[in-house]
Amino acid sequence: MREFLLQTSWFIPFYGLIGSILSLPWSLGIICRTGPRPAAYLNLLMTVIGLIHGSYALNAIWHRETQRLVWQWLSVADLNLSLSIELSPVSLGALEVITVVSLLAQTYALGYMEKDWSLARFYGLMGFFEAALGGIALSDSLLLSYGLLEMLTLSTYLLVGFWYAQPLVVTAARDAFLTKRVGDIILLMGLVALSSYGAGLTFTEIENWAETSPLDTFTATLIGLSLIAGPTGKCAQFPLNLWLDEAMEGPNPAGIMRNSIVVSAGAYVLIQLQPVLSLSPIASDALIVIGSVSAVGASLIALAQIDIKRALCHSTSAYLGLVFIAVGLGHVDIALLILLGHALSKALLFMSAGSIILTTSNQNITEMGGIWSRMPATTTAFVVGATGMTGLLPLGMFWTWQRWFNGTWAIHWWLVALLCFVNAFSVLNLTRVFRLVFLGKPQSKTRRTPEIPWPMAFPMVCLIVINLIAPIIPIRWNLWLSPTNPLSPGEAFMSYPFLLIMGAGLAGYILGLRLELRRAWARPTQLSLRFFQDLFAYDFYLDRVYAFTVVWAVASLSKITSWLDRYVIDGAVNLVSLFTIFTGSSLKYNVTGQSQFYVLTIVVGVCFFIWRVFNGQWSVVTNYWSSLLN
Repeated sequence: MREFLLQTSWFIPFYGLIGSILSLPWSLGIICRTGPRPAAYLNLLMTVIGLIHGSYALNAIWHRETQRLVWQWLSVADLNLSLSIELSPVSLGALEVITVVSLLAQTYALGYMEKDWSLARFYGLMGFFEAALGGIALSDSLLLSYGLLEMLTLSTYLLVGFWYAQPLVVTAARDAFLTKRVGDIILLMGLVALSSYGAGLTFTEIENWAETSPLDTFTATLIGLSLIAGPTGKCAQFPLNLWLDEAMEGPNPAGIMRNSIVVSAGAYVLIQLQPVLSLSPIASDALIVIGSVSAVGASLIALAQIDIKRALCHSTSAYLGLVFIAVGLGHVDIALLILLGHALSKALLFMSAGSIILTTSNQNITEMGGIWSRMPATTTAFVVGATGMTGLLPLGMFWTWQRWFNGTWAIHWWLVALLCFVNAFSVLNLTRVFRLVFLGKPQSKTRRTPEIPWPMAFPMVCLIVINLIAPIIPIRWNLWLSPTNPLSPGEAFMSYPFLLIMGAGLAGYILGLRLELRRAWARPTQLSLRFFQDLFAYDFYLDRVYAFTVVWAVASLSKITSWLDRYVIDGAVNLVSLFTIFTGSSLKYNVTGQSQFYVLTIVVGVCFFIWRVFNGQWSVVTNYWSSLLN
């Protein structure tokens, strides 16, 4: 039975798709009497079945070799396209994390969206979301992963624009879709280029091909940069990072998935492409630069946000930037550990934020305060998620930093400084949010804030337990992907980079406690402080930079092409049509009905045709006949 479940584990992503299809009668309004709840229960049932199936498959593959299932899709001439699935502890473990977070988010949505009239449509989209994510976790084919990433782009557009009656939501969904499409198109170009140079499109074949790659440095750089573009858009990295901020207009249960698992999907594909990216030092450096700029910039932007979801979502870009840096340095297992720790902690933070939003009907943190005594479960969730993400306590990132600085890799001073900066400012931001929301005196909108109902509290408490247990798993079962460990745990804890990062987090916590909090009506009077506050609050004015550069260039090019189409192309077509009309009108006067005139016209036409054909050839013909006569 275990072997059967393992061999059929490729079907697990289809459970979410089946749930999405089964919810269509309610989504389309075919069934109205029962209300939309049965559609939600069907999707939850399919997710539970997928979780059970995945658990058995993960247990069966735990101490076995990696297995691959290959389906031949298209074979024409030299073109051979196949779809490959990888069954390994890593892929099935990633699938298990996706299924668990999806199940908790869908259960959470039962309480959060209880009164929403389109609940069935939401669960249908969540099932579609889950299917695409599960397929990416199991995929061993770049072609299949690309198709699944396109599914994620579509589902992001539909979920961000879920409340489509609001103009701001429509704009956010459109911007998120178009921003991701930019990266997807460039990724497709890299995929085609990679296949044209003889590389198979499965990640296993790509890794083997990269070891004996015949590419020159310039070509390898171009392919590497094009392959980076797709994950850059999916992971909300600079310069394709603005969509994640706008995506907060969607429902919060979808934001739980988006900020924890969905953004990790692009990074997961990037990790699998690391052998190709390592062929070009420029591509590796580009990863490091993109990750560094995103990590530093997002950490600063988060400090000036007053919307609770936006204050949390920018740290997603920061931590995914650390994943880019790890991949650029070749530290693949660290990238996976960052993804795992960040996903679980960020999901818990967004559950806590959603509970506050539902209870207070407000997202402005400057209008909150004094919630901790009224919402203890929500407060505990925020604290556990925050400490797990920043590594202040032996949770989540604490063990990732310990693994990164245990002596296995050569660590540069700039990397230590960058990690200290990100950790310090992340702790500072989370401490600021915690003080404004949970501590202090209750404000007008937080005087009556009861704890959330059980459909939301139960998954949140479960995720708290998972966050507390998750760090024990790699310690208890020694799940580090790199077996070498030159330093003992005690020596690793006492290494100066590790102590510096922990010290930076502690400094951020102390600074966050001593920082003067400003409410909505309190703006800094100093010009310099106000300048930096606006600079960070408006995302370094990146949207305006785009408006005066990319958008202006596209608009100008559109105007030029419109002018060419209207006056040059249409003008030429109109000239031909006028000539046709004029000649047709002229020839109609030659229709006299006299056969002699028609014969004369034919003779003249034939003579003119012969003259045109033999023009310049009469001398040759004359010389030929002269030579024959002589």
